[in-house]
Amino acid sequence: MIIEQPPAIYRALFPGAIWRMPAQTKCVYLTFDDGPIPLITPWVLDLLDHYGIKATFFCVGENVIKHPEIYQEVIKRGHSVGNHTHNHVQGLRFRTANFVKNTDLAAKHIQSDLFRPPHGHMRIRQVLKLAKRYRIIMWDVVTRDYNRSFTGEDVFNIVKRYTRNGSILVFHDSIKAEPRMKEALPRTIEWLLAEGYVFKKIE
Repeated sequence: MIIEQPPAIYRALFPGAIWRMPAQTKCVYLTFDDGPIPLITPWVLDLLDHYGIKATFFCVGENVIKHPEIYQEVIKRGHSVGNHTHNHVQGLRFRTANFVKNTDLAAKHIQSDLFRPPHGHMRIRQVLKLAKRYRIIMWDVVTRDYNRSFTGEDVFNIVKRYTRNGSILVFHDSIKAEPRMKEALPRTIEWLLAEGYVFKKIE
């Protein structure tokens, strides 16, 4: 549970970050990290179109540079985008100045004030620095679709166990997560719709 739904003590390390959205209606916020990737992201976009759902994509700057047409397609189809650093760097391994610089480099190609740190790790100084210019969006449920020891069924069961009103769910439009994501995502959408949830993007 510590990974799938971070406890309050961990969330307290990120002052001002958003982990779960306040919601008066029964809704969830579907998000995707690490794209855009040609073999994955278009498939996700088509699936979301099929269900009439909007989501939020936290993009890696170098992937946006490599695949600008897919990035523009994400925007064209009405989804929100966010910054996921330029090279998918982990905050704990970088000095604050370098981590902020990497994030700002991505911002030259990603038109958004939303930011999510790769792996969900940052130093407190990085949090405080970035919070001045970005809304830091974390998550309420990470599906762990990136974990090769999991099955698609495992990923889907995480969604069913931990999702609640206002949850921010994390999937990954990445090659690493593809087998599990492609199995679990359609089942997740159908289950949540059947449970009466409305899907919203983070504006």
